[in-house]
Amino acid sequence: MATHSATGRIKKMEDFQGNPLEKALPGQPASVVGFEKVPGVGENFRVFPDIEEAKKFIEIKEKKVMAPSEPEEGKKYLNLILKADFLGSLEALEQILESLPKEKVVLRILKSEVGDINENDVQTAKSGKAWILGFRVKTNAVARSLLQREDVRVMNFEIIYDLVEGVRKIMERTSGTELVRTDLGKLRVLVDFWAEKNRQIVGGRVIDGTLKKGTQIEIEREGEIVGKGKMINLQRNKKDVEKVSKGEEAGILFEGDKKIEKGDTLIFFIEERKKVAI
Repeated sequence: MATHSATGRIKKMEDFQGNPLEKALPGQPASVVGFEKVPGVGENFRVFPDIEEAKKFIEIKEKKVMAPSEPEEGKKYLNLILKADFLGSLEALEQILESLPKEKVVLRILKSEVGDINENDVQTAKSGKAWILGFRVKTNAVARSLLQREDVRVMNFEIIYDLVEGVRKIMERTSGTELVRTDLGKLRVLVDFWAEKNRQIVGGRVIDGTLKKGTQIEIEREGEIVGKGKMINLQRNKKDVEKVSKGEEAGILFEGDKKIEKGDTLIFFIEERKKVAI
């Protein structure tokens, strides 16, 4: 759920048929106009004697939400400010980010709301040492000007998957490590010998580099990556081997999420976690 409520004065209230209402009773659906920003789904309405009292309540609530948790020994923290185009997008992103592993880095969302990135977001990010993540939103002119003077980091995304992967990489860097990929070689698939469930045996010729047993594999088809998996076994001349070099033929026992087809190119690579300068 979004961490902010909304304030406003009721300008108009209607029932589900669009008829004007003077008051809404418990259990009665109503449409309310007058909020300064969109309330979160599932939030309860509260009535205050005046707008000042309502805003004071919001300020207290925000301070409680943004209060940093007690640091745990051996852990680092990544603070985020999340801005999205719609409330549904915002809540989906919050749920996904909440599910990310936090063994080494604890993820904290200091602010989460609908709308473009503004100067208040930049100021909050500066004081909270946070990253600003925008999902299908823009940065207003005042905020852009402020960003040129302040040491605040902003990332904008159009796809949820890209945003989540961006956060993963930031968390890796915050932990002091990152996943480094090294491509080893390529094989052009010439024949499909056998397939069962998620395993398959294929044969082909090494067209680049050297294949090594136990590496990861990407399936390239017509210039696009269509699947991935790992090498279970490597053979040359029907004998198990540890590596096969360029120009040689090899048989591969593959396990993955996509069936390999004749004519595909298999890209072999390894990923290693290495320390980086933060």
